[in-house]
Amino acid sequence: MTIGPSSRIGVVGPNGIGKSTLLRVLAGTEEPDSGTVERSPRTMTVGYLPQETDAQEAETLLGYLARRTGVAAAEAELDRLTQLLERRGGDDPEVLGRYSEALEVFVALGGGDLAARVGEVCAQVALPADRLQVAVTELSGGQQARAALAAILLARFDVLLLDEPTNDLDFDGLDMLEGFLGATPAAVVAVSHDRAFLDHVVRRIVELEEESHRAVEYAGGWTELVAARRLRRHHQEEAHRSNQEERARLTERLRTQVSWSEKGVRAEKRKPRDPDKAQRKTRADRTERQASKVQATERKLAQLGEAEKPWEGWDLRLRLAAGRRSGDVVARLHDAVVERGSFRLGPVDVEVGWRERVAFTGPNGCGKTTLIRALVGGLEVASGGKYLGPGVVVGDMDQARSLAEDPEEVLLPAFCRRTGLLPEEARTLLAKFSLAADQVERRWRLLSPGERSRAMLAALAARPVNCLVLDEPTNHLDLAAIEQLEEALAGFDGTLLLVSHDRRMLENVGLSRTIDVGALPRTHGRGDEGRPASPAAPAARARARNGA
Repeated sequence: MTIGPSSRIGVVGPNGIGKSTLLRVLAGTEEPDSGTVERSPRTMTVGYLPQETDAQEAETLLGYLARRTGVAAAEAELDRLTQLLERRGGDDPEVLGRYSEALEVFVALGGGDLAARVGEVCAQVALPADRLQVAVTELSGGQQARAALAAILLARFDVLLLDEPTNDLDFDGLDMLEGFLGATPAAVVAVSHDRAFLDHVVRRIVELEEESHRAVEYAGGWTELVAARRLRRHHQEEAHRSNQEERARLTERLRTQVSWSEKGVRAEKRKPRDPDKAQRKTRADRTERQASKVQATERKLAQLGEAEKPWEGWDLRLRLAAGRRSGDVVARLHDAVVERGSFRLGPVDVEVGWRERVAFTGPNGCGKTTLIRALVGGLEVASGGKYLGPGVVVGDMDQARSLAEDPEEVLLPAFCRRTGLLPEEARTLLAKFSLAADQVERRWRLLSPGERSRAMLAALAARPVNCLVLDEPTNHLDLAAIEQLEEALAGFDGTLLLVSHDRRMLENVGLSRTIDVGALPRTHGRGDEGRPASPAAPAARARARNGA
């Protein structure tokens, strides 16, 4: 794998194949088992921004941004060399040379004007200035997502290694990210499951194959990869079919030739022919020719070889069974106000009918999750009316992936409690979602985000429901699983409430309408995620009722 100046490379592959490991090896934080990673020039700066927030204990937002942009480490090296120069009288040529290099790195990473740029970028991503001295762990989920985005926008590395950079970003954040990556002079390598992002940003894709664990490179974005992979599979299928047909033809010919040869030998033994020498020679020549034909066919069979059957791989085969029909009105909020801490949404009027497919969109922190929890979940309204229709059976995949009530709880008993399945039944179902025997015995907190997501999907498939509530369902799923989820949703005969920033999924699930939650009246307390409050307006309430 070669990364050149201004490269735009996407990395895809199934969960657990080693995409994040590849980035860590490229970043130099993990050593390869074999082979080497070469950098040219030696002073090249490489920034690795992992999938998780990775904030250190009590680390403020400002400190977090300085660390993730590489400025904190560069400044620490400058300070160390400054102290070393002072101890040596300031005239050590070797230390002076190292100091000059360190200063160049500090300046190249944007250390000189970081403070000013932090203020601008935080305003751009809607992070209030008073958050800079707050510990990252005390920020809301939406603010942490915007902090990760701010770290990317502030970065001035020569090479940027990004692990799932679109996770948890709203549409505004996605636009900012894609605009920055399109303009930066840095080379970019991004692990991503976001198909629109891969089409908009990258110019070639490296796929880590499940069957071989080899890296296969494709020119273009996701759309070009799908077309090239489809063509490649078609050629493999044709080669395999031709190989099998030719093998069958040669095998049948060999069987016939051997049969003829054996038949002649048996006849000669049973009833010897004329002892005439010339006749015997003719018969011997004929037998030799027949034997030669058998050998020639055997050689052709050996030379034919085996054309491998195209790899099938793990198939989720998710089926979302719809339960009995609910009433015409699935859920309704009338003049409802919903409060969560100091966050207040409403008053709003929203009604969802049977078999509607409704997407809830809007910026992070605007109240999408709050609204769907008030509609069909356990969140009560502070005022106004709330109605859940008769016969509504809800299947829920929340953004936090909270199948287990306690993060220390083991997956198997938590899954059995959630679904009502017996342990052996649960094991069988979880295995279909690529969760093996050792994984189902792990504590919930020790499972990877992808494993938790697959466990949540398995829980949805465990029992019939007639109302699906999916809150950012594509987060931490690989691309194959996302596409199989879309296929399952296409066949689901019930009501769908969807929160997603996956632009391709919103295009593919056949939405009835979209509700722009960002247009609804709401207020925020100090430190809560979201934009400035929208004034209460009848027009906004009408949009929620009728769809945007």
